[in-house]
Amino acid sequence: RLGQVAARVPAARRCLATLAGETRVRFAPSPTGSLHVGGARTALFNWLLARQQGGKFIIRVEDTDTARSTRESEESVLRDLAWLGLEADEGPTQGGDRGPYRQSERGDLYKALAQKLVDEGKAYPCFCTEEELEAKRAAAEAAGQDSKYDGEWRDVDPEVVAERMAAGDPYTVRFRVPSGKYFQIDDAVRGKVGWEAEATVGDFILLRSSGVPVYNFCVAVDDALMGVTTVVRAEEHLTNTLRQGLVLEALGYAPPRYAHLSLVLGEDRSKLSKRHGATSIDQFRREGFLPQAMVNYLSLLGWNDGTDQEIFSPDEIVQKFSLDRVTKSPAVFDMTKLRWVNAQHLRRLPAEEFAAMLRARLEEDGVVDPAAGDAAVPFMAKVAEVAADRVEVVNDVTGLVSGVLGYALEETLGSGSAQGVVDEGFAEVAAAIVRSHEAGEMPEGTEEDFGDRWKAWTKGVGAATGRKGKKLFQPLRLALTGAMAGPDVGSSVQLLALSPGVAPKAVPMADRIEQLRRVAKEAPVSA
Repeated sequence: RLGQVAARVPAARRCLATLAGETRVRFAPSPTGSLHVGGARTALFNWLLARQQGGKFIIRVEDTDTARSTRESEESVLRDLAWLGLEADEGPTQGGDRGPYRQSERGDLYKALAQKLVDEGKAYPCFCTEEELEAKRAAAEAAGQDSKYDGEWRDVDPEVVAERMAAGDPYTVRFRVPSGKYFQIDDAVRGKVGWEAEATVGDFILLRSSGVPVYNFCVAVDDALMGVTTVVRAEEHLTNTLRQGLVLEALGYAPPRYAHLSLVLGEDRSKLSKRHGATSIDQFRREGFLPQAMVNYLSLLGWNDGTDQEIFSPDEIVQKFSLDRVTKSPAVFDMTKLRWVNAQHLRRLPAEEFAAMLRARLEEDGVVDPAAGDAAVPFMAKVAEVAADRVEVVNDVTGLVSGVLGYALEETLGSGSAQGVVDEGFAEVAAAIVRSHEAGEMPEGTEEDFGDRWKAWTKGVGAATGRKGKKLFQPLRLALTGAMAGPDVGSSVQLLALSPGVAPKAVPMADRIEQLRRVAKEAPVSA
């Protein structure tokens, strides 16, 4: 069977030749957790490069860490990529002629190619036990020497090796690092980077004694057999490039072009982590960020188009993206900036789409009754109008609308935050509002000419109380909304008027007037 697998390698090499000129990139997540900002940025830059150059975007699941890899995590990562719109051309769900696309399903390929390297003298069996290796490391460190493998089994008599194999002794397969080898890449982001191979790494392991291939060997083999032409990944993988490049050359493949992206840092300039807040893509989705806004913001973490433009559609980024404009400097993740970018994309949405998005959020949070049906359409149209300039993420609408529909007058007064308004004659304005409502003079909020009626009514309250400007509108706001700040008071009244049968927790105007009457009697009247 291994012979059959090995026979596929030359065929794969021929396939590479037919792909000359086609850009093939890959995103290779390890399914051991969620997709986070750094990984999503890497996936995006690969996807952008493929789309910009008319190439192929491949998803390859690196799941050889059997102790930590789970299918649930894989599905979560793929789901997050799909939400961002980063659909693959080849992968574990899409298929393709370079599969399988899970490393756990490619074991025979790795073993066959490891054996090929052994047969060619480019790798060799090593029978050192873990205890022996640990003793070597400890001795080297105690002597102040490099603790890399000392090559004990590099040039052992083949008969000795054969005897140990015949005895069934466990062994690893190690790569024979060429003497005097200097390996260099011309990184698309960092320029020329090179390593003295022998001084940097010892003869490294390709296959563990269990037969499980190590990470760097798998990556090199997969990049070659999948025809990857450009590897775009985080700079933390730069040190892996030497091992992978040596393996590729030993197998007869030219290394791909590399582009190592800078780290993504938190605002405190440390590596981005959970302590900086939300970092997983699923969490951003649940918090109400738009996928197109996430793509826009992630693209700006280390790239720009050379202008002052900051808001892009995915299509615009595809058209303008280039590795030449990816910077070496670390990118800083700024939640405030992300929220601002998201707000710009929300405001670009068609009104009906924006309203539908807000409705789904309000229904899920129990603010709007899902059974309201078409009765909720006018209410949601007003919500969208009120929210347009006041929400940065979809989830903000819940607090906004709940604040409008609720009436926390007593709590606001009890907190002391409204004391200045109370001391300046709040009771007088409250009493005028109560009288006007009882007389049927106060607009309900559903009239076609509500704007004109509302303006005339507030002017009337001002005339009745001898007030204008802030001394009129601040107590008016407090009286009708129960809060010191919020959306336009007239818009809040309209929203409340449209809420019956739609928002079951809304406090009706009649109940507000009744509570206002009680509070007004207790509040001091200014001299």
